[in-house]
Amino acid sequence: MPRILVVDDEPLISMLVEDWLTELGCEVVGPAASVADGLKLAESTELDGAILDVNLGNETCYPLADALRNRGVPLAFATGDGSLGEVFNFRDPIMVPKPFDFATVKAAVEALLDRAQQAKAG
Repeated sequence: MPRILVVDDEPLISMLVEDWLTELGCEVVGPAASVADGLKLAESTELDGAILDVNLGNETCYPLADALRNRGVPLAFATGDGSLGEVFNFRDPIMVPKPFDFATVKAAVEALLDRAQQAKAG
């Protein structure tokens, strides 16, 4: 069962995404509401992917995204404004626009798992 880390500071959004991931046959890691909580979960669990809200209250997800990228964990960025906001060197990022819908989350998970599979094969 694929393990997907969910990081979002909005509890209702986290619960919605968690339900959809469960429906898609994934094990949800978290959810976490901050970079610090996400880092703790990422350090203690093998992950197949992550969905990170770009803006987490008064911080951004980028320190966590960098840590995940360094571990080879594929990730998707969730954002309401359609962009990463800051210039970071993420090649071909998977974007999940807010408001979420099931089809978009499903497509993001499929892309994450495809990238995870490619990383294991390569």
